[in-house]
This record gives sequence, C-alpha cells and structure tokens, in this order.
Amino acid sequence: MAAIPRLSAMVIVAGLAWGGNCVAAQREHSEFEVVLEAPGRLAAGGTASELPVRMHFTLPAALGRKVGWRLELVDPAGKTVRLWRGAATTRGGAATVGIACCSPLPAGVYQWRLRAEAGSGRGREVIRQRWDVALGGPAALAMPAFSPLPTLRAPRRASASPPAAGDLPYTVYYGNLHSQTSHSDGGGALDHCSGAQEPQSAPFGPEDAYDYARRHGLDFLMTSEHNHMYDGSEGSNPSADPARATGLYHSGISAAAAYTAAHPDFLAIYGMEWGVISGGGHLNILNSPELLGWERNGSSALLADTATAKGDYGALYTLMRERGWLGQFNHPKDNQFRAGGSNLGYTEDGDAAMALCEVMNSNAFSVNTSETESRRSNFEDACQRLLEAGYHVAFASNQDNHCANWGMSYTNRTAVLIPEASALTATTFLDAVRARRVFATMDKQAQIILTANGRLMGERFSNSGPLTLDVRHASAGGKQVAALAIIEGVPGRPNSASPLPGAAASTTITPTPGEHLLYARITQDDGTLLWSAPVWVSQQAPPP
Repeated sequence: MAAIPRLSAMVIVAGLAWGGNCVAAQREHSEFEVVLEAPGRLAAGGTASELPVRMHFTLPAALGRKVGWRLELVDPAGKTVRLWRGAATTRGGAATVGIACCSPLPAGVYQWRLRAEAGSGRGREVIRQRWDVALGGPAALAMPAFSPLPTLRAPRRASASPPAAGDLPYTVYYGNLHSQTSHSDGGGALDHCSGAQEPQSAPFGPEDAYDYARRHGLDFLMTSEHNHMYDGSEGSNPSADPARATGLYHSGISAAAAYTAAHPDFLAIYGMEWGVISGGGHLNILNSPELLGWERNGSSALLADTATAKGDYGALYTLMRERGWLGQFNHPKDNQFRAGGSNLGYTEDGDAAMALCEVMNSNAFSVNTSETESRRSNFEDACQRLLEAGYHVAFASNQDNHCANWGMSYTNRTAVLIPEASALTATTFLDAVRARRVFATMDKQAQIILTANGRLMGERFSNSGPLTLDVRHASAGGKQVAALAIIEGVPGRPNSASPLPGAAASTTITPTPGEHLLYARITQDDGTLLWSAPVWVSQQAPPP
C-alpha cells in the first residue's frame, strides 16, 4: 500500500483571530475555536505555491499557546489521500495555518477531516470538523424529478392545481436564527466592526436588524441577545437598574411584534442567547416572554424577570419545558451543555424543550455583505452526539452576526416548512419547529426533503418491515447533487452515527428492532451542503 503523502504547512498569520477584520475575542467569546477557510470547490490541478486552505485557531490563555492539529483529505471511497499535521503557536490568542492543495487528484467529492486539540489533563479540549469539497468537476448523481416547494418569493401560481395526493403542501421560508444587536454585544457599524461590541454600545438595535434582513431577502430573523448583558456589562454591574434591564428585554419583544405587524411578509423574532461559553455553552430560547438570568446588582437585586442558576442546564431545561419554550443549541462542542452528570447530557425535559442544533455557522464577526464569507465552522459531530444522547433536534444553519450585516455574510439559512394554507406567523413558525419541519442549507436557493415510508422528516413513528428513505433536492440556482449520504444512528448509543453504505435518492433498508434516527446530507456540485431533519423510527420485531 502506497504511503499517504504528508505535506507541508505554513503558519501565515499569528496574533489575529480569523483574519484581518477581527481582533482578539472579548471574554464572552474567549474559547477554543477552529475555523476552516476553504472553498467548497477546488480545481483538480494546482501548484505548491497556492494556499487555498487556511485553519484559524483562537485559544484562551487558560489553555496555553499551543494547538495540535491534524487535517486529512479523504477521497470518495473513504481513503485518506492527503495528510497534514502540526502544532501552531498562538500570539495574542490566535494563529492561522495555511496549506497547499490539491494536485494531482482525480475529480470527485472529497472530505476535509480536521482535528485540533489544546490544553492538557482534564482541561484538554478537542474539536473535530468535517467539510465536503468538490474537487474538479464531480459527476452529478441521478436524482428523481422534484418540483421545488413554493417559497415566499416563488409562490405556487394561483392557476396551478392544488398539491396532489402524496405531494407536500408546504411553503419553505428561509431565515437566520442567531444574531445580536445593540441590546447586547452586536449591532456594530460595518466600517469599524472588528468583533463583539462592548455591551449596549453599538448604534444598531433590533428594528435595524429586522429591516436590514427583510430588505435583503430573508423571511425571518431572530435577534438573540446575551441574557447576562442586559445590565450593560459582560460581568456584573453593581449600579445596574433591574427595571431598566428587564424593560430593555420587553422592549425588544414589543419591537419584534410591531415590526411583524407592519410587515406581514416578514417574521421578526426576539429572544435570548442563554449561558456563557466558559464551562457552559450558548443556547437560544426562541419564545420566552421572560428575561432569565443570574446577575445581581450591588443591592443583590436580580437583573432579570426570573432567576436561573448560571450553568445549570438541567434546571433550565425543566423551566423551559414547564413554560412551553423552545430552544436551539448554538455552536455546540463536546465539553458543553452538561446535564444529568455528563457533557451534552440528555434529560427528558431537555428533549422536550430543545428542538434545533446549529450544524454550521458563518463567521460571527464578518463584515461581508455579499454573501461570500469563506470562514465557517461545522458542528455536525457535536449535533450527532446530541442525537445519539437521545435529543430530537433538527439542524439549523445560522450566522451569529455581531456586525450590521444580519443574514448577509453568507448564503446559509435555516429553512422551515409552513402549511401552504397558513401564513408565516410566530404561531405557525413555532409549530413548524416543534414538528422539526426544518432543514439547514448553505445555499438559500436549494431545498432538501427526506421522507421515510411517506412520513416527513421530523416525525417519530413505529415501523415494521422495510423502510424506504426518499431524498428530494431542488435548486433554483441550477446546482446538481454531487454526493448524498444518509446517516443512521441509535439514540442512547454513543458513536453509533454513520453513513448507510450505498445510499441513493431512494434507499430501502430493514432496520434492526429498536430505536433509530436517520437524516440525509447532500453535497452540491459547488461544495455547499444541505442537511435534512432526522426521522426517528421505532422498528418493531417481525411477528413470530
């Protein structure tokens, strides 16, 4: 067997986090992070002088200055054909490593597999990411004809027949469920936004965000403000006024309702991003009328409507379930969301409350307004761990905008399916999220639909005998499917998620008796990805 080429890498930037337009992260965003900057499509030929791929590392001081990393390029058959490894030394908390790729290799859909680690002992952290890349001109997969579901901007024609039996009577709406404004550490002016803003210091608030997103073609936007910054600080402000803190949160809810009422073609959503990065994890609460928090002023007055213990995710999940609130895991990592005695830990209350998991984000501090941001992070591995733990979450793809470019740094979107007979409202949106009628896409003009024996993605059902999985794809931009994977896992069984061998647009299997989850991932011919929501199947044993 021929040896795998181990190729050289070069540290090309140090002291800048994620490139020239971002300074060292502030405390709330001080965590071990890895961003892979790579085009979704590469020419099959290249020269050693090219550096088309970069890895950006940010590292808090508590984890030291060294990042060990390993990057593989895996061919369509699953064989590692290129391997790079090394150690980066950060300066100012950050470093960037560039590599040359990828000649000579045949055309096809390959996959980057990145592993990075920092720290030692119990403080050691590991990050894993996987990204598909179209090398050369991969052949398009055969896909059945599928008329795209109507959208707000491409509705079903009035003269068209109603959906036939077996068709899906839904409209697809595209938006962004993760962004900040001047109510916390976002809303920075594009001409000098270089990272998270000092809390409540930026010029642009929720109304500005909603108007920008609507004018730029989004159907919905959530401004998700950090719940512990309503006192105007990242820590605890001893002089903070509780009435002002809670009043600011309630004003955001009122602003979203007023904007939606004035613009019925758009859904403005206001909520909070609860938690802290260090020893915790961020999650969005989509529909809470109450500000939750743990910060108190110098008089011990709570700077929130309802007290929640910092870092106590189990208690938070219980409260969310009692109140009927829905949540989204934001940029999850393996060492976060500790509940039930383990990281990414499962609880029944958490399963009832948490509906979404961010599978990818574009750069949180991007000032790009042409939807071409190349710095992105992938969280599919952590989302799989949550699914394996037992959570029933669908995938979301957001932008975590901190600068005034809400939804416009890249083409990625979270998409929801709303019944055609209904308008997009807060109620119909939340109903869709509860039903997990959601898909994540890096291409705002594309659709992915998974059904299992005719049951729509997001459903939970019992099955006996064969299970036919049908994957449908549509692209208003003319993109073709270059690769398709159907991932199967077992709730309650760690590390069980893996692709079904030989999966196609229509695949029939007979699962073993027990619980199963299955979802589809499509790679388009430009390297962009789409993720369906899972289906959850309780396979019954055949009769004796």
